[in-house]
Amino acid sequence: MVIDKTPQDPPKRMIAPQSGIFALGTASHAYLEFDVLTGRNPKELVVTISSLREPRTTMGGVNLVAGFRPELWRETVPDDAPAEVAGFNKDLAGIEGFVMPATQHDAVLWISGSAYDVVFEVARKAITALQDLASVADETSSWPYKHDRDLTGFIDGSENPSLIDAPDEALIEEGQPGAGGTVLLLQKWVHNAAEWESLSVEAQERVIGRKKLDSVECENKSPDSHVASTDQDRFGKIFRRNMPYGTVTNHGTMFVGFSAEQQRLAKMLESMAGLTTGVRDALTRYTKPLSGAYYFVPSTESLRRVSGETSS
Repeated sequence: MVIDKTPQDPPKRMIAPQSGIFALGTASHAYLEFDVLTGRNPKELVVTISSLREPRTTMGGVNLVAGFRPELWRETVPDDAPAEVAGFNKDLAGIEGFVMPATQHDAVLWISGSAYDVVFEVARKAITALQDLASVADETSSWPYKHDRDLTGFIDGSENPSLIDAPDEALIEEGQPGAGGTVLLLQKWVHNAAEWESLSVEAQERVIGRKKLDSVECENKSPDSHVASTDQDRFGKIFRRNMPYGTVTNHGTMFVGFSAEQQRLAKMLESMAGLTTGVRDALTRYTKPLSGAYYFVPSTESLRRVSGETSS
């Protein structure tokens, strides 16, 4: 037997994403969006957020995911930014007067943990660390409802890829600018609970395109059903971490969608607004978008480089 003693190239080290993206099962969430203060250099905000040590690890049951307005990240780290990614910089106007508002901010911190007290404390510390650079433009707290359902009563994320497959769909591949990072679409949708709950279960199922009990896709679903409007076989796979938010009398869904390609997310929104087929998503008649922003969520290595920390 001949033994090949030719030196082999060491295996390539995978570029690690921010771990909180895939940290399922957390019971409490907070979303903090920031705008740079007048007179401050926006790049300082990127460096300061990148220097926060807890965002890239799980410590004390808390995960913190940091994202930036795509244009701001590109200005700060031009060689590590996907070229085509842009902020949600103008309203998306659909048919029948339907509008998805653009509420783009400069940065986002998504904090998730096992209980709200630890989420609260991490959020307070983050706000204090950034108080001389940025103001909190929006803050939302979220929590799971009946394990995996949203506040319409339907299972959310039925089309989500498994955790084994999710990185392939959500993360920019190695060798590309922004490798290990992902594009985040963050939207707040408020539900018209009274109108929705006045519908029969059968009518709700026609709107969604799935059975309420077990989330089985309906046969002969309507073209305006939510499932038809957001068909990932047409637009491409995304990884969703949606969560309910709000109070008993004022509540809805935080849409938290990750994709390696922004166009998958953008095309789904256009379809929901009726711009693709001329048919508006029926679910948009019972829930209204209040906000909309795109953020680039860099890899852990990118954050370390920006902060000046040498990765081990």
